[in-house]
Amino acid sequence: MKKPYPLPKVYGLLEPGPVVLVTTAQKGRANVMTLSWLTMMDFEPPLIGMVLSDRNYSFAALKATKQCVINIPTVELGKKVVAVGNSSGRRLDKFAAFGLTPRPAKRVAPPLIEECYASLECRVTDAHLARKYNFFVLEVLQAWIDPARKHPRMLHHLGRGRFVVDGRTITLPSKMK
Repeated sequence: MKKPYPLPKVYGLLEPGPVVLVTTAQKGRANVMTLSWLTMMDFEPPLIGMVLSDRNYSFAALKATKQCVINIPTVELGKKVVAVGNSSGRRLDKFAAFGLTPRPAKRVAPPLIEECYASLECRVTDAHLARKYNFFVLEVLQAWIDPARKHPRMLHHLGRGRFVVDGRTITLPSKMK
């Protein structure tokens, strides 16, 4: 039998993951933050919906520059991902503090993170809902992966310091390709 569940914990039931590291850059200063509030919206061009709290230091940079990079870390970076998320970039260079290597992007100003499995260079295509809901629609302009990593395992946030790590992959019959 089901029982009531606390509403503040609902996001842990729906969180699709993976946890990502979002980089922004403004006035020559790059920042990185941890985020897991993303959703695919379309395929061609790839559109991503992202919720970024206006209390985060990166919010103002994203709103002003309309550019970011979504970097997808693997489980090996788990402790750094949490440490980045537990600190603010207002006064801290998180790249230096947590040993992350910024690499130039091709189409946007914010850097890629070398240690991450994949990086998606994005520009904001719609910020109408940012004022009320902190929701941005991003178009992926360039995507990168590390082909040396054959079976990357991502982190998925359940809330309050709990994560699920990708496990065994299964294939089920489907008409989708």
